[in-house]
Amino acid sequence: MTRLSKRFPNVKQHALSTSKVSSQPARPCSPSSLKTAGDLERRGAAEGEMSQWIDKSSSKWSVYLIASTRVPRTYVGVTTNFFRRLKQHNGELKGGAKASSAGRPWSLACIIRGFKDRSEVACKFETKWKSLSRKTCRKKNKDCPSRNLLLQHREAALIQAKSSFDCDYLHIEWRMKP
Repeated sequence: MTRLSKRFPNVKQHALSTSKVSSQPARPCSPSSLKTAGDLERRGAAEGEMSQWIDKSSSKWSVYLIASTRVPRTYVGVTTNFFRRLKQHNGELKGGAKASSAGRPWSLACIIRGFKDRSEVACKFETKWKSLSRKTCRKKNKDCPSRNLLLQHREAALIQAKSSFDCDYLHIEWRMKP
């Protein structure tokens, strides 16, 4: 394996040398296994408290806010499949953000659905929400738990971010009270 530097190995060559190639032919897709834009699925006990109707369409983007159940920390992200993404953040699947590894386990605080395009609106909304969260002053209250203060801070930034976008077609759902 060749390295780009001592600190950063060349990941592509390493991944190719350790990957296993299956000798079995690929299975054909049946029409019943294909997901359609209107395919709605009810998530049950596997998702715990997040049991709800979700849109399985790959063209629907969501911006989400998750809160750590262990430390006073929140994280804002964007995805098409929130349940897969939450499992990644919690370390159950590969691919979670490095910034979220210290706050495990995470739970859903807020989800904003209905973005049609990631690059056009969803990522810009996520970036705006994050930047306003950094710029907004945080209130300190000894009587209120720090987790609630973080959620109130993120909610205030969300209200400001909504004023910068056309949010008439978006569905905002809070799962934790700020």
